[in-house]
Amino acid sequence: MQRRFILFGLILWLSLVTFACTVTNEQAKNTDSSSISTSQPLSQKSVKRIVTLSSLSSDIISQLDSTKLVGISGSSLFKNDPRFKDIPRVSEGQTPPNLEKIVALKPDLVIGAEGFSNLTTDKLKELGITTLLTKVDSWDGLQNLTRTLATIVNVDPTPLLNRYQTFLPDKPTQNPSTLVLVSRQPILSPSKKSWAGNLLEKFQAQNVSADLQGKISIPGYVTLSAEKVLEANPEVLIVVSPQPGLLKSFKSESFWNQLKATKNNRVYEFDYYGLVNPGSIDAIEKACGQLKVALSNFNSKT
Repeated sequence: MQRRFILFGLILWLSLVTFACTVTNEQAKNTDSSSISTSQPLSQKSVKRIVTLSSLSSDIISQLDSTKLVGISGSSLFKNDPRFKDIPRVSEGQTPPNLEKIVALKPDLVIGAEGFSNLTTDKLKELGITTLLTKVDSWDGLQNLTRTLATIVNVDPTPLLNRYQTFLPDKPTQNPSTLVLVSRQPILSPSKKSWAGNLLEKFQAQNVSADLQGKISIPGYVTLSAEKVLEANPEVLIVVSPQPGLLKSFKSESFWNQLKATKNNRVYEFDYYGLVNPGSIDAIEKACGQLKVALSNFNSKT
């Protein structure tokens, strides 16, 4: 029952990302910044109090100018982070943000995630509070968001953008066939239209599910049968664990021991944050570091 609940949450998250992609792609026709939509024009001088409803925006604002961050959403990523120790939480866990708490903080701007925060930001707009909706499902989206937020708080984004570049490999020399698995029942894998798929592309890994179409209507992710996995027969296998025991569970599949990746001990376990959901800058850095290890291990053995 717990596994089904977690899987439902994962599929719901992916569905919301799909919705966000659809909305923002329409906006992209009219603007160069495809990851941003705002309720009204922003003035740098007036934005002094910011509430963030997503962990990634919280982290970026904190890195750029922490003095302007007056409220954040509750996230396990920042549970023990001293930077956010004294900043009020406007939500806890998966609960919706508390409107009263947000209004009480008297924000000049509330930043949410497209597809997740729309109900909250719609209500805040009715109260005359400026809102910003963001979407990050690619490396360019991460850079665009960082530049936009830096403009809002009047800070040079160059140091942070330069830090991002250190996450990526200098000169990838191999493109091993790679399969990312994020769920077992059904088997879900990212296509090229997802954060994970785009990140694999940055590492020049050959994502075997990049161009596949799945039965579940979640653009960015596809469903795979055991036969499809065996047919793909990846050289590198990455299992993302939204819940404990997923890797162990996959090992009971009949195809598992027949794959090149398992035969050659090239199976890696990644966190949900960083590879599926960007989550935070540190989570992205960790995922990129793991990709470097996985792919460099491949290079050294070929």
